[in-house]
Amino acid sequence: MRHFGHIAPAVREALFFREPCEFGAESSPRVLSAALGATLYSPATRPRLADDIIKQAGRGVVSMVLCLEDSIDDSEVVDAEENLVRQFAELDARGVEGPLLFIRVREPGQIVDLVHRLGRTVRMLSGFVLPKFTEERGVPFLEALAKAEKACDQRLFAMPVLESPELLYLETRSETLRGIARTVDAYREQVLALRLGVTDFCSAYGLRRAPDMTAYDVQIVGSVIADVVNVLGRADGTGFTITGPVWEYFRLQERMFKPQLRRSPFLEGRAEELRTALIEHDLDGLLREIELDRANGLLGKTCIHPSHVAPVHALSVVSHEEYSDAQDILRPERGGGGVMRSAYTNKMNEVKPHRAWAERTLRRAEVFGVAKADVGFVELLAAGLAE
Repeated sequence: MRHFGHIAPAVREALFFREPCEFGAESSPRVLSAALGATLYSPATRPRLADDIIKQAGRGVVSMVLCLEDSIDDSEVVDAEENLVRQFAELDARGVEGPLLFIRVREPGQIVDLVHRLGRTVRMLSGFVLPKFTEERGVPFLEALAKAEKACDQRLFAMPVLESPELLYLETRSETLRGIARTVDAYREQVLALRLGVTDFCSAYGLRRAPDMTAYDVQIVGSVIADVVNVLGRADGTGFTITGPVWEYFRLQERMFKPQLRRSPFLEGRAEELRTALIEHDLDGLLREIELDRANGLLGKTCIHPSHVAPVHALSVVSHEEYSDAQDILRPERGGGGVMRSAYTNKMNEVKPHRAWAERTLRRAEVFGVAKADVGFVELLAAGLAE
């Protein structure tokens, strides 16, 4: 699979200076963690889950979480587990390549049990999402994952969710973060990415951000994100990929844009009309939050509605200007440092301070591609939404 792989090759060629690479479940953790993109969550109770997975893959989704935790009622867990086993069997029978699939569990025992019950269809599973992760609660989950890997003789990744009250409260935050850091470092090969549970953070104080506000506008939440990145997202080789928080609002309907998008991947001059429509339909807050995610060191995003996927992916593409700067900074002859004017003649590129940024940018360019110089977000969004 690849990002924007659902659009026609000719359209990709017209949009990208460097097209996104192909990747799959067997790819390296370095590639997969960067490629997660908009990870779409779905309750495991959905009766046509296999159809949903295939449908979303056809729309550009490359990673999904099938949820047995907060998205379903406590009384539905047993039925949801049985449904997962049936739906994986259906996917296997249909032989269709789907997105990277993860199961969000409630208890460590579910990991080994589900791997056993899935049988041969476990080959379609990439790993598990571990809720309310702390050192105390996380170790049993990771031990269960190691046991399940051995049982099925297959690599399975963990994606811990950082959402516990101990991480939010000031008096326990530092020690909780240190404990999480010790735990994920000990299981580094199994941990694909760390996810942020901002809804749970807000819940602890009875808060809910409005559609015109980002997670960073809620200062108590913004402070936690900053501390998580500070401890767990460092660019010195000790850090992990940390994904952006969920956006809860989804009044936007993709079909509203389809008539104008079908005309041309270049919008035939209607870019400003689409920009206005996006703002009017509550997407402006999401777009600002995605930009702030990247500015604060996060990559990818938790999504609970398909309409969020295309904007996340469009804003993840590396611009031609970013790529040009990163390439200049990382040229072998610049290894000794120094400073230069950018090729776009609008900024200073300082080799040593900007090196980690450049390396991270090229990693994103590998999986999301590099846009041509005259291609921007709206054109990429239009292509992502067009059928």
